[in-house]
Amino acid sequence: MKAYTLEELSQVVGGILTVVQDVKIDKVLPPLLADENTLALALGEAEIANLATTKARAALVPIGVAVESISTIEVERPRLAMMKLLHLFYEAPDTPVEIHPTAVVHPEAKLGKNVSIGPNVTVSRGAVIGDNAKLMSGTYIGKFAEIGADSLFHPNVCIGDRVKIGARAIMHHGVSIGADGFSFVTETPDNIEQARQSGEITGGKEDQVVYKIPSLGSVVIGDDVEIGANTCVDRGTIENTVIGNQTKIDNLVQIGHNTRVGSCCMIVSQVGIAGSCTIGDRVIIAGQAGLADHISIGSDSIILAQSGVSKTFPAKSVVMGYPAVPRKEFVRRMKYLSEAEVMVKKYKKYEHLIEDYEKFLHEDARI
Repeated sequence: MKAYTLEELSQVVGGILTVVQDVKIDKVLPPLLADENTLALALGEAEIANLATTKARAALVPIGVAVESISTIEVERPRLAMMKLLHLFYEAPDTPVEIHPTAVVHPEAKLGKNVSIGPNVTVSRGAVIGDNAKLMSGTYIGKFAEIGADSLFHPNVCIGDRVKIGARAIMHHGVSIGADGFSFVTETPDNIEQARQSGEITGGKEDQVVYKIPSLGSVVIGDDVEIGANTCVDRGTIENTVIGNQTKIDNLVQIGHNTRVGSCCMIVSQVGIAGSCTIGDRVIIAGQAGLADHISIGSDSIILAQSGVSKTFPAKSVVMGYPAVPRKEFVRRMKYLSEAEVMVKKYKKYEHLIEDYEKFLHEDARI
């Protein structure tokens, strides 16, 4: 078990150490779950209050927080400090430097130095695996795919033909990169095309044939990209689908064909991005948001949870709602709805007077 002195931990996070009593730390936990050998993580007000009843003898706290009874490490950015501490205690998955006997590696594949190829992994013809890459059990690497150095692929990742993934990528369980895009065409305009053109559907053809459009493009992913479990990134129709450097994608996300996602983006669970979208740099897309095809989202924008985005927005937009509108407009609409509720109640209260007055006007007009 790993254990560290408070001085060692303070140096790692660059904090201000106040020692009340010496203690060896072998784990980090919230204050209420801590024992005497835990560094309690009191990052916010609720956790700081819980230090009054914690069993921990040391805590990580924001700058300026003093606790008389226990040792503290004060830091300017508690969450950043927590990240550094968790890296200390993190235990990497077992990935021995070897090619497992059950793995299938094509003789024309190129493997870098110190690679780990786990049980039942397939590395196809012409694939290139970078130095120190780790492919865990059940992973499939397609023909002529390229995997960058120091990458970690968890079990059952599937990488399609000609996909290019940069250095230090992390792909979690069940990721699919480079499946065919959802792209089809009919001989005559279908219901979707009719609705787009005229706003109505005039009738479908029972014998309509739906033809698959082949996906000749691939997927290009930059350096330091992390993709969560069971997320799918489809290959492009002709051009490539692109994911920029440092972008982080959560579990259960769908990114459609031809879409281009910029650098340092954060895409949260259950987001669906349709084909041919363009997402700028440093964009945050919160959970369950959906983006229609062929739209652009400018850099440094935020799309809030469950938004339905059907049009393009410029850089530094903050949008929400269905259909999505700028946040300030959404709040204004909600205020109007609240006021409308009050007005309806007032109308109901005086509705009988209005009806009597209308009867009076009607009778007066007949005289």
